Amino acid sequence: MATEVLVPTLGESITEATLGEWLKQPGDAVAADEPIASLETDKVSVEVPSPVAGVMGAHAVAVGDTVQVGAMIAT
Repeated sequence: MATEVLVPTLGESITEATLGEWLKQPGDAVAADEPIASLETDKVSVEVPSPVAGVMGAHAVAVGDTVQVGAMIAT
């Protein structure tokens, strides 16, 4: 069963970020809490951890896309 990867809370006043880089590609093995993507804002750069161990699924957004906090970015 696929698990959705969501944009985490980034701070009190931050509601969106830009996907800076995919650290894992579809088909790559991932461990729970392993960084799979990096997000950038004007205030912070943060890595998105995998919520579960398994295999990286499809990317739902591309590098450079703006994403909202709570949005699904991958499976």
